[in-house]
Amino acid sequence: MKEIIVLAEHRRGELRDVTWEMLSKGRQLAENMGAEIGVALLGKGVGPLAEALKAKANRVFLIEDERLEFYNPETYEKVLSPLITERKPFLTLIGHTAMGMDFAPGLAAHLKMPLATDCIGIDAEGETLSLIRQLYGGKVNAAILFAKKGPYMLTIRSGAFPVLEKPLFQGEILALPSPLTEEGLTRRFLQYMEAAVGEVDITQADILVAVGRGIKEAENLSLVKELAEALGGVLACSRPVVDKKWLPKGCQVGTSGKTVRPKVYIAIGISGAFQHTAGMKGSGTIIAINKDPKAPIFSVAHYGIVADLFKIVPVLKDKVKELKQK
Repeated sequence: MKEIIVLAEHRRGELRDVTWEMLSKGRQLAENMGAEIGVALLGKGVGPLAEALKAKANRVFLIEDERLEFYNPETYEKVLSPLITERKPFLTLIGHTAMGMDFAPGLAAHLKMPLATDCIGIDAEGETLSLIRQLYGGKVNAAILFAKKGPYMLTIRSGAFPVLEKPLFQGEILALPSPLTEEGLTRRFLQYMEAAVGEVDITQADILVAVGRGIKEAENLSLVKELAEALGGVLACSRPVVDKKWLPKGCQVGTSGKTVRPKVYIAIGISGAFQHTAGMKGSGTIIAINKDPKAPIFSVAHYGIVADLFKIVPVLKDKVKELKQK
């Protein structure tokens, strides 16, 4: 039977969101193709993660080794190469993250396997895959096909696919021996350094209140921040606000910022250029406030308010506070 293998990405004892997203999309593809889905989990002391993953896959390939405690492109390639060679999956899915971008090209080259990176859409018809990738900084969505038949390898953009709630598997955990030898490595892990972010990671927020150049001045940000606090949400922004240094880079949503999928996304004074909408169009409910009725943001919004933000935002804030007091 055909098989799809997802590489589980984890950091400091926690599975990253892209893992669950790939598993949801992988399962959808597997069901359409009559295939099974497996997860490759590499690490040290990651048994609890395997227990969580087996509910989302037919099987978990658990490979533990002290040298896998921290990510290293050399060890990952040496472990995954024999696994993929033996299992011969039709499709291997890897997150298009700093880790995935680092080692996936080398792994694909070693296995002589076609690779498509940064995919935001996947459809399968028989053994033919149709992929969606963005070109020219997100201006164009290109549908692409592989020039030859599989097996294939893809890297998947974080936030590109929703996490679907489906009946759980009663998957099995297959503990496999590590193929690593005593051969020396040219790279070694030194230390983990957390990237500088804002007060809150916007990719984890359920409610985001984003502001754009329509706010006009840095002093006016407090107006939107008060609305975010009243809603129990987090403040985000479009690129112009970061360029003016009114908010840190960690708050930016878009192709040059972060991809987010909150339950509610409120875009205030944001025109909706494609670079921005590419990073937030997967949100559960999108509400846009802009005085320009032709602003592109309204094409992706579920609800729109055509009005001056300086008149609307204070009213919304007061109404939210009023409702909370009831």
